[in-house]
Amino acid sequence: MGQAIASVGDIIRVHGAERAGQTAVIQGERSLTWGELYKRSKKLSQALAAVGVKSETRVSFLDKNSIEHFEVFFACSLLNAVSVDVNWRLAPPEVAYIVNDAESRVFIAHNEFRPVLDAIAGELHPDSLVVIIGGDATPVGALRTVAYEDFLAGGAESDPGAKGGAEDVAFQLYSSGTTGRPKGVMLTNNNFFALMPLAKDMWELDADSVNMIAMPLFHIGGGGWAVAGMYCGCKSIIVRDLDPVAVVKLIPQQRVTHAFLVPAVLQFMLMVPDVDKGDFASLKVFVYGASPISEDVLARSVKTFKCKFWQAYGLTETTGAVVNLAPDDHDPDGPNKHRLRSCGKPGPGVGVRVVDSSTGKDVKVGDVGEIWLNGPQIMKGYWKMPEATAESIVEGGWFRSGDAGYLDADGYLYIHDRVKDMIVSGGENVYPAEVENVLMAHPAIADVAVIGVPHDKWGETAKAIVVRKPGVEVTEQEIIDFSRERLAKFKCPTSVDWIDALPRNPSGKVLKKDLRAPYWAGRTRNVN
Repeated sequence: MGQAIASVGDIIRVHGAERAGQTAVIQGERSLTWGELYKRSKKLSQALAAVGVKSETRVSFLDKNSIEHFEVFFACSLLNAVSVDVNWRLAPPEVAYIVNDAESRVFIAHNEFRPVLDAIAGELHPDSLVVIIGGDATPVGALRTVAYEDFLAGGAESDPGAKGGAEDVAFQLYSSGTTGRPKGVMLTNNNFFALMPLAKDMWELDADSVNMIAMPLFHIGGGGWAVAGMYCGCKSIIVRDLDPVAVVKLIPQQRVTHAFLVPAVLQFMLMVPDVDKGDFASLKVFVYGASPISEDVLARSVKTFKCKFWQAYGLTETTGAVVNLAPDDHDPDGPNKHRLRSCGKPGPGVGVRVVDSSTGKDVKVGDVGEIWLNGPQIMKGYWKMPEATAESIVEGGWFRSGDAGYLDADGYLYIHDRVKDMIVSGGENVYPAEVENVLMAHPAIADVAVIGVPHDKWGETAKAIVVRKPGVEVTEQEIIDFSRERLAKFKCPTSVDWIDALPRNPSGKVLKKDLRAPYWAGRTRNVN
């Protein structure tokens, strides 16, 4: 790279000029060079500017993984604006909340999600502009509506030249809400660039890499991973619909060298017929994370794909990976086999403490406490939520992760449980309070607690423990269907148990540890 890259907007500026003829992105039969991606991003940025988007304006985006995601992301970055990717798995009310919370007046969405748009049209700001990808300009409710290609074509082909500052927000990703309110996590240019030594020096991403983008781009594990590869100038292979059979075939077809995957996807890939006979010679590095992995799946993955494996532990609030288990610790038959149950060691510039949450003091080596993290990857804060920010980032810049774990004598971090009761289902975070708030609206439910229980495919899923109202009949399926009308499917309980009264402590707090215990009996840790 000749020019320096100082912001995410500079990624497209530098590679658009210096690597103009090199392929940047491939999605199915479509591909764009860096020069073409830069040209389209410039035109889109000018079209956005013409409708009032400026520095730090939030532009909402709803689609599966696509080339358009990067056009919107880079178009916003050229204006120093912020694209807000909305989880396309969310129910319509959840989508509306995020778009409104981000104060977006431009909402770019794929026509595939028009039913969602139609459902929430009346809830969005009346001055909103809806831009439809892959469809026509049929109005969404009473809102102004335009087709994406027409909108982009109307922009001038010139770079608006806005320079993103080190502390300006580059990514705003929404986490699930611990109290039912999703939080907009603000990640700056500095946060992102602090991740680059890990991407380049450890994960070995470079301009010759072929990077598979299979995880959802609305997650830091998808969007952050993708942009890290783009920073290095590599070719990105975009997977829109995650079909394990197609992914297994895609690796030799595109000579994929790198990918980030969640353990559930690795497990599904291992189930593909004749996967053990596949040609995976191009692979160099698989990074996995977002949920724990079983030793069996990991051992079979290492044997099948024959590349380096890195485990990454982190959160949206930490710009992704902050603790990493290196390839040398991935020998399932070696003397350090026990380390396969750990997350590894802190990455560059990362501090890790294990703390007694009640005192704020470090616990002894081997004792369980709350994991606290600091370093340049810690978020700027939660969008418009100063109190939640202050509760999460304490003196010294330490971020309280909400995860419980311990450090061993060699400095390896192990996850034991979740302080905040969070459920991780197939790599998706599910907060019981959010699900409980929805279920309490059911006319037959007098009280409810939601817990995570083991699941062979997804690691764990939500179970509702329900107290029925006297004299009211309700079935398990009715409760599940009720939740699916109001929440993303991955958040909904997959099973329901009945109880006469929830166990509570003297202050009234539900004793979820007691509720979980029978389902996790015989396991060494309370995450699967």
